[in-house]
Amino acid sequence: MSKHFPGRKLSWIRLSVLVAVIAAVVGAGVVSWRTYTDTRAAAASPSVFTGYVDVTATPRYAFEQPATENTKSVALAFIVADAKDGCTPSWGSFYSLEAAATELDLDRRIARLRQTGGDIAVSFGGLSNRELSTACTDDARLQQAYSAVVDRYDLSTIDLDIEGTALADKAAIARQAKAITALQKDRQAEDKNLSVWLTLPVAPAGLTADATAAVAQMLAAGVELAGVNIMTMDYGESRVAGQSMLQASIAAAEATHAQLGDIYSAAQQNLGAQTLWRRIGLTPMIGQNDIVADVFTLADAQGLHDFAQGKGIGRMSMWSLNRDAECGPNYPTLTVVSDACSGVAQGSTRFSDVLGADIDSKVTDAPSSALPIGTTTATAIVDNPATSPYPIWSPVATYVQSDRIVWQGNVYEAKWWTKDDVPNDPVHDGAAAPWKLIGPVLPGDRPAPEVTVPAGTYPAWSATTVYHKGDRVMLDQHVFEAKWWVQTQSPEAALQGSSDSAWMKLSNEEMAKLLAGGTAK
Repeated sequence: MSKHFPGRKLSWIRLSVLVAVIAAVVGAGVVSWRTYTDTRAAAASPSVFTGYVDVTATPRYAFEQPATENTKSVALAFIVADAKDGCTPSWGSFYSLEAAATELDLDRRIARLRQTGGDIAVSFGGLSNRELSTACTDDARLQQAYSAVVDRYDLSTIDLDIEGTALADKAAIARQAKAITALQKDRQAEDKNLSVWLTLPVAPAGLTADATAAVAQMLAAGVELAGVNIMTMDYGESRVAGQSMLQASIAAAEATHAQLGDIYSAAQQNLGAQTLWRRIGLTPMIGQNDIVADVFTLADAQGLHDFAQGKGIGRMSMWSLNRDAECGPNYPTLTVVSDACSGVAQGSTRFSDVLGADIDSKVTDAPSSALPIGTTTATAIVDNPATSPYPIWSPVATYVQSDRIVWQGNVYEAKWWTKDDVPNDPVHDGAAAPWKLIGPVLPGDRPAPEVTVPAGTYPAWSATTVYHKGDRVMLDQHVFEAKWWVQTQSPEAALQGSSDSAWMKLSNEEMAKLLAGGTAK
């Protein structure tokens, strides 16, 4: 006879509670794992501070001489379509890539920045001029145009700034996405990375419909986006009454975060919250914005920096490093945006110091000065006249303002009249040095041909002739232009670097324009 042991039946209520507990434990484990993997994925992409530099703005911003560690990583703007050929890249439609190298020293200045451990990205587009993809409808030539820029400057990061009417041009964005996808694949085949940031306008409520569509188009075409950089500026009427620039910018960032979550999910890329923040960049326009009522102060900058650090924003930028200084007293109307100052009180504080503080940087280490083991002295670089773009410096030669020479592998430019002053003399006060370092001699450099004009192009200078402003004369194959009424004063003083001379010597570039039929002005 078998025995039956009495037991309690598990009620439906107890069973439901048990299932709920198990589900909660499992769910918590899944959430914890997702949070862990999200954190790891976000940490794999460092945050960067990359200030924009307007390459063609005057006065020229010396990005090759970074003021602080924060300004060693820069985004040079803007590459746009050439005015005559929409499939040819240019800087601001003013300079071809070659012209920028000669007239702006751009290639040499980039090389100099990299000597210091810095690096550049290049921004395509912007509000003015035509972006390459809007002007060029030939897919092959469009890809070649982007590739020409990436290859010339050896870029690992590019920025696609789409705004204005270009943002509504779906066909152009499709062409751009196709070209960039192909370019990324080509770079990957060469074992090189190409990070792509998409820069878009934003309102406190988030990205516009056109902007979200642009992100979706890029992802659908296969572009691997490093992130979306939102321009937290020029809000105008979208900023509600009483809402500060900081509050509007934070609202814009949070709204964009939610929007990108939906866009990436729709593209079958499910990213965690922290990873999404790493895919967002913030770019305020420092000081006075184009909208008169929109003014971004240093206090706003501190608040935005703190928000960005707290969220783990992937990129902090600003428009622009050119403007990161207080306007001088000779700039009377601060509400009119200047290319060279912010329009707000800064004192000695820089916006780049505030926005870029403690932001991880991608900049590389400067070339090591350590000598190989067993070496006690460094070998001086021997300059080669056959490959130097300018004459080799000589202690017996006389140089005047703007004269260029090569010395120990670098190009220098004279600030004023100088003789027997070693160009790389490490004087403590750099402002007192008669030479300005431009950058290194580049591979492929060759001596620049000396530009001369035929005798008789202009009358020979005469001590008895009265000259008026704009009159031109020749002396020893040099061309001079009168700055004001003058008689008896020889142009030779201008050769000696005198700023008081009534004559201005035309540069090689100006004489080259003369020979080409230009005006040299």
